[in-house]
Amino acid sequence: MKKNKILLVSLMLLGSVAAVQSCSDDFIDVSPSESMTINDLEKFNNDNGATYFVNSIYAKFLDWNMSTFAWIGVTSIISDDADKGSTAGDNGSDKDILDALNITATTPSFKELFASNYQGINRCNEALKYIPQLDKANPQLRKRLLGEAKFLRAFMYFTLVRSFGGVPLVDRVPVLGNEDDKKMQLTRVSKEEIYAFIEKDLKDAIESLPDKSVYGGTDVGRASVGAAHALLAKVYLYQKKWQLAVEQCNLVTGYSLTPDFIEIYKVSGENNAESIFEIQGSGSDAGRAIQQYSKVQGARGSGGWGWGFATPTQGLYDAYTAEGDSIRRDATIIHRDMVLYDGRKVPATVENKYYNYKAYSSAFYDKDATDTNIRYLRYAEVLLIKAEALNELGQTTEAIQLLNQVRKRAKIAETTATTQAGVRTAIWKERRLELAFEHDRWFDLVRTGQAEAAMAADGGKKFIVGKHELFPLPQDFITEAGGLSAQNPGY
Repeated sequence: MKKNKILLVSLMLLGSVAAVQSCSDDFIDVSPSESMTINDLEKFNNDNGATYFVNSIYAKFLDWNMSTFAWIGVTSIISDDADKGSTAGDNGSDKDILDALNITATTPSFKELFASNYQGINRCNEALKYIPQLDKANPQLRKRLLGEAKFLRAFMYFTLVRSFGGVPLVDRVPVLGNEDDKKMQLTRVSKEEIYAFIEKDLKDAIESLPDKSVYGGTDVGRASVGAAHALLAKVYLYQKKWQLAVEQCNLVTGYSLTPDFIEIYKVSGENNAESIFEIQGSGSDAGRAIQQYSKVQGARGSGGWGWGFATPTQGLYDAYTAEGDSIRRDATIIHRDMVLYDGRKVPATVENKYYNYKAYSSAFYDKDATDTNIRYLRYAEVLLIKAEALNELGQTTEAIQLLNQVRKRAKIAETTATTQAGVRTAIWKERRLELAFEHDRWFDLVRTGQAEAAMAADGGKKFIVGKHELFPLPQDFITEAGGLSAQNPGY
């Protein structure tokens, strides 16, 4: 294909969407399906055209390889929160391998995780390249859209650095045939460089993004300044930059806890006062769902409606029960003979004992396209991030007060922990109960050093210290890199 082409793929999200993609044969690039010449960029030189570039980034989060089977596998099934589920004979490509922690560089889900996020980053880079050229679009709109692109790029790099450690830092649209650009795409940089890049993107986004309240209509759910502060706080938490995490949490304002926990996960609770950032899915009639996200995790078997993967573990169920936490347990875990919030009865004949309630769609429960959103940042997590950071700074009394805010919503007793060590453990436990199936558990286990013990308690699975803290880079990428990037230790 010629160098002077922009590659256009039509997608649907938040109205009409176009994804502009670059042309290259490298592993991390996007495979285009439709093209137009660079001269056609003028067709995008208006408000709608500028918006299309960023909508294409959001649209990537609807894709199967970005948010569904692989992502569920490497964040939930691999952890102590979920088993493979389904039936014994259905391994889901590699979900049995993930569940047993027998992972290798050829485990398919890691290739999906790696490639999909770089496809999204590619769209971010194109938005950041082309939107400044659209001089007929509203300047304030362009500023906001560039902020959204930087937030979303930071979000995807945060996923990559938590998963793989150091990865290639692709900060521009690669030019086909340019050796420096090819090297950029195939050479790992350190995790410290990736974190620094994420921090810069988020600080830039903060300068450009509006408050959540500004968005209305089809713009509801777009990245806001509150989302950028919250994500930056989380990025600092993972680096143990405690004071900086606290400072960012203090800037997340205008949010509140939803009084009834289960209401968060209904359609009526999407983008509510607790929501800071979530991926927007709409039902089958509109066709803008996160591809099969609900169906993959729906109850399987006679009287069921889904594939039955990522079933909550008995250990997770028991963790709620031990805490007297029936409210969050019964909003997180579906069980046989349960009557769901919409009156649907789960029959005793379904294949597995438990299922993920947070992935349930009432109106489109058995459809490939559902109206379920993925909740990625909530105000409850901001409270827990701040509590954890304050506790590490020695401000344990203040940390306890924040922890108890979250517990009060769940209608359970205040924590009995009083020491710094005890409160640390209590906060970690609270994150599990509050955020189960919101795609953080594995990363929490790793960053807090709990993974070895947690996996041993989950059926005697062996977490190898010095190896399993990171996922293996896909073997296809290592082969293509030709010595420019080394594999993670132990793989």
